[in-house]
Amino acid sequence: MAGITLEIANQRLLEYLEAEARVLSGQSYTIETAGGKRQLTRANLAEIAQGIAVWDARVKNLEANANGRTRRVTMIAKGL
Repeated sequence: MAGITLEIANQRLLEYLEAEARVLSGQSYTIETAGGKRQLTRANLAEIAQGIAVWDARVKNLEANANGRTRRVTMIAKGL
């Protein structure tokens, strides 16, 4: 299993950003019925925002790894 590539992470981030745009443009609506009003919301904006944060962090981490900007610390115990 290859894991998540930078290309996959970028695609997921794009999908979450597109989902956010759709929700912000009105994916919630109200239906008037004989019994009153009913509201339907197709997506949860808080969950989408959380997904954006997760995928943005993954993209940044994968980009840093690709550019060789990772930190590695080697600790050597002396006097043992």
